[in-house]
Amino acid sequence: MSALNVNGRDHTVDADPGTPILWALRDTLGMTGTKFGCGAALCGACTVHLDGQAIRSCITPISAAEGKKIVTIEAATDGSDPVGAAVHTAWVKHDVAQCGYCQSGQIMSATAFLKSQPRGKQPTAAEIDAAMAGNICRCGTYARIRAAVADAAKTLA
Repeated sequence: MSALNVNGRDHTVDADPGTPILWALRDTLGMTGTKFGCGAALCGACTVHLDGQAIRSCITPISAAEGKKIVTIEAATDGSDPVGAAVHTAWVKHDVAQCGYCQSGQIMSATAFLKSQPRGKQPTAAEIDAAMAGNICRCGTYARIRAAVADAAKTLA
């Protein structure tokens, strides 16, 4: 049994400590917003926050999350997090999603990136690209992703 704090709520998960966080979220807790993409931490579809850091949940075991806070797309975009809300609003405004599969991971990475920036800082296109480089979009909406991240940063300034 592992004790996990997900989106501010405590959960007990009956799974092997080596089970990836992704599967505890999806299969045990029924939180399907976090997606499985590659299973090797290469695509970013499974990105969640662990104590504020963007991590790949497909390779991070639940044992690494005990005593820490996991935040998923469900909480990042529910309106309670101003940065997540700004990113989500910008995503819609810039019509980023096409197929949508990678978008939860993209939004989680963008949110973590903007939270890491000094308040009011406007990241450059190169900084945004570097921060988002670990997230693959098979539809190729990278220009819209960059524009949405920049727009969210302006909103938060």
